Amino acid sequence: MSARLSTVRPSGQLRVPCVMMRGGTSRGPVFLAADLPADPARRDAVLLSAMGAGHDLAIDGIGGGDPVTCKAAIVGPPSVPDADVDYLFAQVRLRENLVDTSPNCGNMLAAVGPFAIEAGLVAAAQNETRLRIHNVNTGKIIEARVQTPGGRVTYAGSTAIDGVPGTAAPVRLAFPDAAGARTGRLLPTGRAAEVIDGVAVSCIDAAMPVMLVRAADLGCTGREPPEAYADAGFRARLEAIRIEAGRRMGFADAGSLVIPKPVLLAPSASATLCTRYFMPHACHRALAVTGAVAVATACVTPGTIAADMAGPLLPPVDIVLEHPSGRLTVQLAPGPVACIVRTARRLFEGTVFACPAAA
Repeated sequence: MSARLSTVRPSGQLRVPCVMMRGGTSRGPVFLAADLPADPARRDAVLLSAMGAGHDLAIDGIGGGDPVTCKAAIVGPPSVPDADVDYLFAQVRLRENLVDTSPNCGNMLAAVGPFAIEAGLVAAAQNETRLRIHNVNTGKIIEARVQTPGGRVTYAGSTAIDGVPGTAAPVRLAFPDAAGARTGRLLPTGRAAEVIDGVAVSCIDAAMPVMLVRAADLGCTGREPPEAYADAGFRARLEAIRIEAGRRMGFADAGSLVIPKPVLLAPSASATLCTRYFMPHACHRALAVTGAVAVATACVTPGTIAADMAGPLLPPVDIVLEHPSGRLTVQLAPGPVACIVRTARRLFEGTVFACPAAA
């Protein structure tokens, strides 16, 4: 266990330094890797206890009652030569008492750069600091540009993103090599589209493995509010299709993973497409950054459901995706390189306590 991880007496709880941050439309604690156990099983036990797993509302921890507030980021020195920091994303699944590190999270990614600079892992430049972040989950490098006027991180600014109140300083994220994030291939099944249980799907792996489905093929408009997708019958059918898609993509245990993520697509009169993104069971109230990269990449990949719905598109192009809270724009440059603007905010810093019996 890390030398920095200490035990409080007489309570016997572990004290773990952390910073609570909002990254994009997600929120969660950000830890220095040195402050958590190096052993994955012990690390996950600390996260489960700290976040309050075992209860839907995380009543005994600092997590929230929604997947977007049950996330953690672990940041440390780089383990590959072309990066400035490592970033391991952890999705804490409260009900299942499970920590899933199979996906990346692009929203929490927006918090990694500011955290790394303020933690002293990366020196701040004047005006803007460029970081190369190694996502340990996928092995991919993402570039972040953080506003650092006078050599200090600022969170104040005029950039607004849908799904977050107010404005803040922009954090620019570039995904230069998003294809094959988990499977090594943009089209893991070798097909741009195929049929599962009578429903046409596209299996795409770009920043995040996703399964794209026309909302109409599941009896939906694709514009319903998130709570409208809570019907047990709908969820059971979507999950069955997702698990089979995962099997075809190479995830034999997709039922125990949060990947692939299902995405419902619908036409839009004012955007490229309308989306409903699942995590994988609850409908996201906005849209995951990595999911947006996957959908945008699918829009320029011939033969996919997204490309057929959006029409013929070629980079450079802006892909505008509607979601329940508004819109998210993915700028696709040739390559393609996907660029997205997010914001972040440092919410509080201090010590979280974890139960040593669980750790």
